[in-house]
Amino acid sequence: MFRDFSAQALFMGLLTAFVGFASSFAVVLHGLTGVGATEAQAASGLMALSVSMGVCAIVLSAATRLPISIAWSTPGAALLASSGAVEGGFATAVGGFLVCAVLIIIAGLWKPLGRMVAAIPATLANAMLAGVLIGLCFAPVKAIAFDPLLGLPIVIAWVVVGSINRLYAVPAALAAFVVVLAFGIDIPEGAFAGLGESLLPKPELVMPAFTLAGLVGIALPLFIVTMASQNIPGIAVLKVNHYEPKPGPLFAVTGFFSLLSAPFGGHAVNLAAITAAMCAGSDAHPDPAKRYWSAINAGIFYVIFGLAAGAVTAFVSLAPPILIQAVAGLALISAFAGSALNAFKEPESREAAAVTFLVTASGVSFAGISGAFWGLIGGGLMLALARFTAKRRG
Repeated sequence: MFRDFSAQALFMGLLTAFVGFASSFAVVLHGLTGVGATEAQAASGLMALSVSMGVCAIVLSAATRLPISIAWSTPGAALLASSGAVEGGFATAVGGFLVCAVLIIIAGLWKPLGRMVAAIPATLANAMLAGVLIGLCFAPVKAIAFDPLLGLPIVIAWVVVGSINRLYAVPAALAAFVVVLAFGIDIPEGAFAGLGESLLPKPELVMPAFTLAGLVGIALPLFIVTMASQNIPGIAVLKVNHYEPKPGPLFAVTGFFSLLSAPFGGHAVNLAAITAAMCAGSDAHPDPAKRYWSAINAGIFYVIFGLAAGAVTAFVSLAPPILIQAVAGLALISAFAGSALNAFKEPESREAAAVTFLVTASGVSFAGISGAFWGLIGGGLMLALARFTAKRRG
């Protein structure tokens, strides 16, 4: 195994972990605080997710000798941000995280549930995701309106660097955020006094609470978004690169690591989609049989980044929240564009997709249950009615 190690795989692993962490940790922090986490709990959740997905990537890649890239559920974090605080606070959200993890394990081990998830119309799943993402995608514009001198540098960095290499667009926006924070914001005296202490990992155990609102408003939408937007595309990316993994066991293992991270505030661990292409492609190594080391290396760096999550969170908290939301929104624009395109490309399901998108994007909760669930239900009923009517006419 160690004979397959290469400097090329080491570099790609570092790049994968940096892009994966830097491009979306802001989304994760925003999502966790959105459902009621304190700053300390959000830092704990970020740490738990990063360490869990790092160890998961190492275990799966070493065991299968395949470049199995693991990530946190960025669309799931965006879902949490749009859902808002649930009755019962963060404890209820953690209960939803645990249920979601169990559902992912069952989907991997019990084929009927996996088939049920795969049977959800792709147009509706994409419409729900687009509805979840659109609110955060407004954040860059709102940041400019809040203060052009603070918001514009972040957006300009994203635009300019993205026009050269899209891979580095979000890290460039993050770098601009750091510069803005350092030179454009009045940092209170003594703000960095506890920064050294925050470098020490501080996991916070949250006792979960299980409620119907947490189940239907958090667990089910999070499960659907994670499976449809991360796990299933993650398998597809591996197959495009000529790898043939068995999906079920991979899903089950990611669900197990989600289960481990949930009590510490982590929402979901899953197969990577975007960064999976980095580890599985020829840039990781000319020999496909040796590319698994890039995913192992990425896992090692994810663990390192995760252990510094407290310092990252403490630093980010010094800025106005809209600025980090702007970075998160920029990170999600590509995902929003792709999901919106896939949601509305089929004429026969366009109206049902529109219902799903609009109900989800409204952010309105009914009976304490988030709009994402009701959007999927409304769109599903609309699609079923349209197909029934078409069949009767035929």
